[in-house]
Amino acid sequence: MKKLTSIPLYWKCQVIGWLTCSLYWAFTGPVNANYNFLEGLLDFIGDFTLCIFITHSYRNFALSKNWNKLPLNRLVLIIIPVIFLLGLIFLLIISLKLYLVRVIAVPGFHQSFSDFFKSSYVTLFVTGVRLMSIWVLAYHMYHYSQREINIAKENARLSVIAKEAQLNNLSAQLNPHFFFNSLNNIKFLVKENPESARRAIDLLSELLRNSLYRKDDRLTTVREEIGLVNDYLELEKLRFEERLRSNIIVDEKLLDILIPPFTIQSLVENALKHGIDKRKDGGEINITIEKKSVFLKIQVQNPGTIVINENHSGVGLENLKERLHLQFNGMVRFSLSEADEKVSATILIPVNE
Repeated sequence: MKKLTSIPLYWKCQVIGWLTCSLYWAFTGPVNANYNFLEGLLDFIGDFTLCIFITHSYRNFALSKNWNKLPLNRLVLIIIPVIFLLGLIFLLIISLKLYLVRVIAVPGFHQSFSDFFKSSYVTLFVTGVRLMSIWVLAYHMYHYSQREINIAKENARLSVIAKEAQLNNLSAQLNPHFFFNSLNNIKFLVKENPESARRAIDLLSELLRNSLYRKDDRLTTVREEIGLVNDYLELEKLRFEERLRSNIIVDEKLLDILIPPFTIQSLVENALKHGIDKRKDGGEINITIEKKSVFLKIQVQNPGTIVINENHSGVGLENLKERLHLQFNGMVRFSLSEADEKVSATILIPVNE
């Protein structure tokens, strides 16, 4: 039972389907008194092996061309001529097989191949087109349905992870330590600098609003993300003061490119928590966004070192990498490197032209 269940579904369908057809073609003749058992046996073996050869060769060719990944409208334009081509191949191979079987198994058969071909090519071609159309359509529709099911599952999973990341991001941004520090800073600013205090309250409320009431869209523009990062950094500078400096370099042509929300902010939060906050003199966070080939390159650099097996809280880099992987089907590249006492977190996101 275990051996049977380990056979791939593709081969189960291949064997059962062509075995049924071959048995029907070869052994419907026993009702005839003149039935030639050897001819039927040879026809059965030939039909079974040759039909599997034709369809399996097509499957390998289709896989090499990634036809299973094409959208349905483009796939239809390809498989229509392919079906007729396979019908022609079926005609040539099966007609040759039928002729050789009759030469071997039928006594007194002396018909030339050209005469035999002329008498049967129409029937064989129609049969081949009919069979190949059934096989090709069944094969591609199965893969298309599986692909749609997987996409639906991945979209559902991505939606859940994005929502969890949004809630975790709120916890990471507004943990009690950060929240009370911000309120204490605002309290002292009320007397010393009321205008700055009002600005701090606006920033804090804006971060709360973005975290709690951000739309359910899975993507946001670079422009909106940079705005969120600026608010976050400005509010954190109330706590770090001169210990925190920042520099953002972004090509204006890239501001409308869509990225998952909190992508840049998560990198900045990580740089603050594991870089600036651990250094007495603080340091500068450099954010660079540029186009590299077909990728959008996002890099956040901060002073510090990479600590192996360090526990990350909040959204965390692992959560971010998972969201990016799901959103872009594994085409995102993420790296964390260290050089000259500076840590660089780099993300390469594919950009559609």
